[in-house]
Amino acid sequence: MKRIILFLATNMAVMLVLSITMNLLGVGRYLTANGINPAQLLVFAAVIGFGGSIISLLMSKWMAKTSTGAQIIDPQAPRNPREAWLVDTVHQLADRAGIGRPEVAIYEGAPNAFATGAFRNDSLVAVSTGLLSSMTEEEVTAVLGHEIAHIANGDMVTLTLIQGVVNTFVIFLSRLVGYFIDRAILKNERGVGMGYYASVFVCEILFGVIASIIVAWFSRQREYRADAGSAHLLGAREPMIRALARLGGVEAGELPKSFQAAGIAGGGLGALFASHPPIEQRIEALRRQQA
Repeated sequence: MKRIILFLATNMAVMLVLSITMNLLGVGRYLTANGINPAQLLVFAAVIGFGGSIISLLMSKWMAKTSTGAQIIDPQAPRNPREAWLVDTVHQLADRAGIGRPEVAIYEGAPNAFATGAFRNDSLVAVSTGLLSSMTEEEVTAVLGHEIAHIANGDMVTLTLIQGVVNTFVIFLSRLVGYFIDRAILKNERGVGMGYYASVFVCEILFGVIASIIVAWFSRQREYRADAGSAHLLGAREPMIRALARLGGVEAGELPKSFQAAGIAGGGLGALFASHPPIEQRIEALRRQQA
């Protein structure tokens, strides 16, 4: 319920801020006088901007299982001792974090793990066979604590809200700029011309790049919080530090782009676009954390 309220409040806040800004700058009056209803454009931008993000979040568990081939472990009938230990460890960590016990899955691949799901009490934690075979049980436990911390912190929902906000700005501002160029610069007075569509296309790319930087920055911050959350759940920093050091010595497995930011390890095209901070910085942040 809190997340629904947060979603609605965020949506309304975005619309309110944009509306006030346009009125202060006189943009609203200009657009209305020239046949564009800024309120309708704002609603359109918010619906499209948030709609795609919310749908992706609601489908995230299904998408994760389908794209990675993750096999859900039946908690009542694990097939071997490794699966039994994995389920028991995830459930213990979830109980400590005060969240519902998530589904637990294993998938074939290089070392990585992820958590996803739209709800704290109905989520999924998956680990790769490569991670299980390359780490000690203590290190795997630390990684699982990291993923449980993501769920407990509501990171999937919050990242969706951030993405929805920036999407709204991208859609709304691109169309404002396109309309201005079409009418004020190209002097088109009949509907909208090719200048509008070309400008919107270019602006969506440019503003989308800026939006990606904002979302990536937030994603990196949540990784630090999840690392700290793992240390808190385990009662010590060292297991997570050792797990990160181990990840730093191997090539992390690729995850589908739709939920790449959910993994324990990841990257991006350059530091500004990286979904995860460098391993060395994450270890240093943990070492600075108070015991």
